[in-house]
Amino acid sequence: KGKRQSSKGMSKIIETVAPQLSKEEILKLRRKHVARSCILFYDPNPLQIVRGKGQYMYDEEDNQYLDCINNVAHVGHCHERVVAAATRQMAVLCTNSRYLCSLNATYAERITSTFPEPLDTVFFVNSGSEATELAMELCRTWQGGSDFICVDSGYHGHTRMATSISHYKWGHPKGIGQPDFMHKMALPDTYRGAFRDPDTAGEKYGSQVHTLIEDIRNKESKLAGFMAESALSCGGQVILPKHYLSTIYKAVREAGGLCIADEVQVGFGRCGTGMWVFETQGVIPDIVTIGKPMGNGHPMAAVITRREVADRFHANRPEYFNTYGGNNVSMAVGLAVLDVIESEGLIENAREVGDLMLEQLKLLQEKHTVMGDVRGIGLFLGIEFVKCRSTREPDEATAVAVKKEMYRNRIIVSTEGKHNNIIKLKPPMVFDKGNVWHFIEQFDRAVTMVTSE
Repeated sequence: KGKRQSSKGMSKIIETVAPQLSKEEILKLRRKHVARSCILFYDPNPLQIVRGKGQYMYDEEDNQYLDCINNVAHVGHCHERVVAAATRQMAVLCTNSRYLCSLNATYAERITSTFPEPLDTVFFVNSGSEATELAMELCRTWQGGSDFICVDSGYHGHTRMATSISHYKWGHPKGIGQPDFMHKMALPDTYRGAFRDPDTAGEKYGSQVHTLIEDIRNKESKLAGFMAESALSCGGQVILPKHYLSTIYKAVREAGGLCIADEVQVGFGRCGTGMWVFETQGVIPDIVTIGKPMGNGHPMAAVITRREVADRFHANRPEYFNTYGGNNVSMAVGLAVLDVIESEGLIENAREVGDLMLEQLKLLQEKHTVMGDVRGIGLFLGIEFVKCRSTREPDEATAVAVKKEMYRNRIIVSTEGKHNNIIKLKPPMVFDKGNVWHFIEQFDRAVTMVTSE
């Protein structure tokens, strides 16, 4: 206890300076000093993770866990190239972005080059929440609008403004309630929602925007913007039906608003078809928020927009300065992540491995009637549990029990959705086909065990 110990697989230069406490000691200190709102997975017997590598994490006894939910460690836990980039730059300089820096300029060029024209301008921030705040402010300075349209169960951050556009937060029983400037569209769920035909659901769900725009006009307000995740994560791994965003974007722009695509959780190639999920909808947003996987665990995020939107903000607001956004170390890390995505073919891997996982889960669905729906794109998948397929009544108890059984078998998954009945999968992008076969075998056993009790 208290000794400095080198982490496994790391350079001897990189050492752990915190005392090595037992699980009981950690819990005692947390209960005394850490706010209770900061929850733990698998409480009251939480998992103590001491190191990670690739798609695996290891506890204090060196037990290996297959990580199926960590979309932040995008290119794999502790990827050597990312760690090396951060370590090298930290030893040289880490300061704010008001000084000329080749890393900052280079990353700005690299990241904007992954977006379609005219998305060519970037603001660097530190988190998805900050990105949401800034994106909303860009909308309000565009044409002076005040009101926003969001999506049922959408999540965009935990700051005041980010919470206001996140129904997942303000709609919670302990949430702040619906702000008077916020207007909510229905969750575009083709499994249990009002519209289920995949060919027509997108336009039908999207057409609700016209009613909300009219409501905004009737209260003598003006629309500032619309924001939605390009695939809804906290809403239950909901894949947007075709023509959904195009229907909404057209109406929002005609009303003078801007369209924000939130790629914080799903971007950087996770869908397996390209870098950004909004591209699967055939649209180009006015603003895109990115984060989480951007730094592979290092806190960095950004807002991407058109030059004219950024210039309007510049003309009508004080300078934008973010102390840590765009710092040297973050830029070095971000460049390393982009390099790894490209050099290791991780977008193609997401497509191939994700397709195999989806295929095998659908085969299990034929065996287990509690698996009401299996959906996904690339390495972004969801399994919805129901008590009865004909009624589609949500089955939270079975989903949670399966999650716990997978944990006992050292596979980490989580539950999500409006009814907490959906097991979500968004593993590191280095997840491979061997991991798929191992997951399917254990998942089959877990569902069989839970449903036979």
